[in-house]
Amino acid sequence: MLLAGLAVLAGLAVLVWSADRFVDGAAATANYFSVPPLLIGMVVVGFGTSAPEMVVSAISASQGNPGLALGNAYGSNITNIALILGITALISPVIVHSSIIRKELPILLGITLLAAYQVWDGEITRLDAVILLGVFFLVMGWTIWSGLKKGGDGLGDDMEQELASQDLTLKLAVMWLVVGLLLLVASSRLLVWGAVEIAQGFGISDLIIGLTIVAIGTSLPELASSVAAARKGEHDMALGNILGSNLFNTLAVVGIAGAIHPLSFGSEVFSRDVMAMVFLTLALFVLGYGYKKAQGRINRFEGAFLVACYVGYTTYLLMTAL
Repeated sequence: MLLAGLAVLAGLAVLVWSADRFVDGAAATANYFSVPPLLIGMVVVGFGTSAPEMVVSAISASQGNPGLALGNAYGSNITNIALILGITALISPVIVHSSIIRKELPILLGITLLAAYQVWDGEITRLDAVILLGVFFLVMGWTIWSGLKKGGDGLGDDMEQELASQDLTLKLAVMWLVVGLLLLVASSRLLVWGAVEIAQGFGISDLIIGLTIVAIGTSLPELASSVAAARKGEHDMALGNILGSNLFNTLAVVGIAGAIHPLSFGSEVFSRDVMAMVFLTLALFVLGYGYKKAQGRINRFEGAFLVACYVGYTTYLLMTAL
């Protein structure tokens, strides 16, 4: 058990570090090849910050641990909105300037409702996985088209400032991209092994481990990037990180895991976890969208409400698991 605990801690530490290097290397490499900053912020960074969830869930599904795969994906979405966005808003109220982000908010809500519909019967079949991946490619196609078409945008401006602060050469950027990806895979395998061992040792389902320890660990890159963006006043970047990550988690992470191995799970995934994810996504839409030309805004009081939701949800999880 001690070895499993050390494996989880080491896996999480290397996972967070390698994900950060992977994102920096990918963003810098894309910038050298003249990819528009808006597109880097929407696609490259979104993919990079979701890479831990993607690798962990894929490995979990391939090893026959559907609870860990699904708990990691949906737990990360809950963590992103309730904990990470809540903490970010407590540090600095988040004001939404980007029209792209305002368009992504209803898309994320629709995708979350699709996920709820698929989970309702207690399984993610390969057909469900294909549908998720198909929607993912459609959304990415729209995102790339919007990023290439659109001129100025708040998210693009934030990303341009972020790229300007980096001083990576192309050779160094590619090196971090490759090293980050390799360590990401290795640390994810270590993390999955340790998490499964701990779950079995304490008699806790791998779903609970995925929703808590693993979800928080794989969401740490989003926490670091969102808090850093908020401290710099890059509000659209802070919210864009979370939106992009949740889109990738719901569509690509669950889709890839389900395509590798169909996922079966208990009814509590729908009634407890997915309903919590739907509620938080709806709250994010209401707070962030803005109405009658007013900018969306998530203030400190609303940030505290989101954090309280996370504490309440996690407390309920642990009380019912023990």
